Amino acid sequence: MAEMERAIEVTGADVEAAIATGLARLGVDRDAVDVEVLDEGSRGVFGLGGRETRVRLTVRPRPAPAVPSEPVAPLAVEPVVPAMVEKGEAEVSRGVLLELLTLLGMDEAQVDVRRAELAPGDKESPLVLDVHGPGVNALIGYRGETLAALQHITRLIVGREMAGRVWLMVDVEGFKARREKSLRHLAQRMAEQVVRTDRTVVLEPMPPRERRIIHLALRDHSQVTTRSIGEGDRRKVTIIPQ
Repeated sequence: MAEMERAIEVTGADVEAAIATGLARLGVDRDAVDVEVLDEGSRGVFGLGGRETRVRLTVRPRPAPAVPSEPVAPLAVEPVVPAMVEKGEAEVSRGVLLELLTLLGMDEAQVDVRRAELAPGDKESPLVLDVHGPGVNALIGYRGETLAALQHITRLIVGREMAGRVWLMVDVEGFKARREKSLRHLAQRMAEQVVRTDRTVVLEPMPPRERRIIHLALRDHSQVTTRSIGEGDRRKVTIIPQ
């Protein structure tokens, strides 16, 4: 039950901060979204009673490719060797991330690159750039927000270097792998509770990637179904008895 958010609502200290948070969550750059300011926020009096800025980001649909009215003869091009493309993506992605880490003062950090296992229902899997070394856990941040921003910036730069979209994920010391394993266990435990009590369970708000893990973990379960509810940062998964 894979899902992809087309519009989200996010908050921040100001409009630009809120937009940056939303772009990191969606994994797109600025010109790929329409921005609507829902609440410009308020600083309050002496720092008290203020409100954060709230904006809605909507991903613009990609234009459909033009269909030629007459058949066009194929161009004679050299065949592309997939292994060479894979090697190029991995080398460029690793180099970009290492440069960013150096700018962040983490000269001793190392980056391992691998191709993730193909998830059910997906036609391709992302490159995983796993950062390890002294002090790198600081890159994770609260609920992975700093890591999401680092991943977003890395994707943007690599995309420009490769002149096209490169699907990659940035991890730190296996944080996302451990989190995914924990979420799968949580999904199974909550599903057992739903079956036992015949009552719907509502999980805590999660970012899109984590909600997708829950949906996939229970996609083939014969006694429960899942659904996302809520809006923006408060969107969450419900596990429902069938």
